[in-house]
Amino acid sequence: MSVPIKPIADYVVAEAEKAASKTASGLYVPDSAQEKPSTAKVLAVGPGKIGDDNERVPIQVKPGDRIIYKSYSTTEIKHEGKEYILVKEDDILATVK
Repeated sequence: MSVPIKPIADYVVAEAEKAASKTASGLYVPDSAQEKPSTAKVLAVGPGKIGDDNERVPIQVKPGDRIIYKSYSTTEIKHEGKEYILVKEDDILATVK
C-alpha cells in the first residue's frame, strides 16, 4: 500500500482503528460515549532521529504493525479523502500482536 504522506525524523503515519460500538455483553455504545481509539495500524515510518553521537537511531516499529499510542498527542490529517494520524515515536506505548 502506497501512502501519499512521507514522515520525517521520528514520526509515524498511521490509520486509527475505530472504537468498538458494541460491548462484549451486546450493548451498543453511542458515539458521544465512546473513547477515542488508541490503537492504529502503521502505514509509514520516518528515518528516525539523530542520537547523541550524531548517528541516526532507527524507529522501532515498521509498516503493518499495530500500535497503542497516547490519544491526545497525535496530529490528525485528512488527505485525498482518507484520514491519517501522525504519531511521534516517543508517544507510541506498545505494539499489539
